[in-house]
Amino acid sequence: MTRQEAGSAGASGMANGKQQKKIGIMGGTFDPVHYGHLLIAQSAAEEYGLDQVVFLPTGRSPHKKSSEVTDPNIRCDMVRIAIRSNPSFVLSTLEAENPNVNYTYRTLQKLHCLDPKTEYAFIMGEDSLDDFHDWKCPDEICRLSSILVAVRNQAGLDLKEKIGKMAQLYAADMRMLHAPNFSVSSREIRERIRLGKSIRYMLPEEVEEYIRQNLLYIK
Repeated sequence: MTRQEAGSAGASGMANGKQQKKIGIMGGTFDPVHYGHLLIAQSAAEEYGLDQVVFLPTGRSPHKKSSEVTDPNIRCDMVRIAIRSNPSFVLSTLEAENPNVNYTYRTLQKLHCLDPKTEYAFIMGEDSLDDFHDWKCPDEICRLSSILVAVRNQAGLDLKEKIGKMAQLYAADMRMLHAPNFSVSSREIRERIRLGKSIRYMLPEEVEEYIRQNLLYIK
């Protein structure tokens, strides 16, 4: 995996040992990264025995206009700051450095080419499950990785049935990921900053300081 940082070894070369490595992929805009992201990543590592969780900030997303998103270098800086104390968390700039529109299936294809022996688990939020069928090549995503669907509350029967149907439709290894209920969004953080409200306890202090020093989200 190109441009991989933090913690121990990167994904390239991580599968050189005898035991197959299990790597979680935590994609997102991270604008900014907050404790909710970190809690989901940690929950995935613990519940499914992942060796590492790779944070993969988007560059050009097919779902958002470039003008709506903070510069990828700044977002990568914030992720780098947020995860540096956890050796199991890794930053990849694979998508952030790509000037073209990023699609998850293409990213997974690149990862498999770079490290074909690694087992990947793609982590997504419960809300992403509803429009997963609109993603580019969802069947290829499911072929290249298992899917961990983060649920913040006790999953109801409807969600379990939805995951079961999706798993059957795409012949996917799709499972629930039980994460603590931390109801914070990046949009809410940006709005609170714009209104001059405190964002304390919503994200790491070092990230908050970076935002303050760089005058982010004030307009």
